[in-house]
This record gives sequence, C-alpha cells and structure tokens, in this order.
Amino acid sequence: MALIKNEVAGNGIQTKQESFIESLTQTAIGFLVSLFTWYCILWTELFDITVTFADNLLITGIFTVVSIIRGYLIRRFYNRRA
Repeated sequence: MALIKNEVAGNGIQTKQESFIESLTQTAIGFLVSLFTWYCILWTELFDITVTFADNLLITGIFTVVSIIRGYLIRRFYNRRA
C-alpha cells in the first residue's frame, strides 16, 4: 500500500524498506514455486537426479537468498534513476 500512496503523492519512488519488502515478497513466492517445481521434476523422474528433500531445501534456500539480494539491488538501482 505504501507504494500506491507514494505514486498518488506523485513521488513514485519506494523507500529502502519498501524495496526490501517487495523483494522479499517476490522471492518468497518464487521460493514456493521453485520448491514445488523441483519436487515435480524429481517425483516424475524426468532426469536421473537423486536429491533428498533436505538437499532440495538447501539448494532452493541458497538461490532464494541470492534472489532477495538481486531483487533489492535492482529495485534500488531503478529508484535512484527515477
């Protein structure tokens, strides 16, 4: 809602906290999609890959942290340009 308030005020720029929350939300959804996708790939045995659920969580977790940082930095870059 804060982003909408900023845009209504004519600002259109997110605060650092809003950028972080947006990045976290986007990545949390991506985490769930990724976890489900990995499970489907492993369950259907499309590839000859054997990964435990714990390993799946760890791999997905690593990519999630990288994604949060990436999303935050990209958002801040574009906010600075605005």
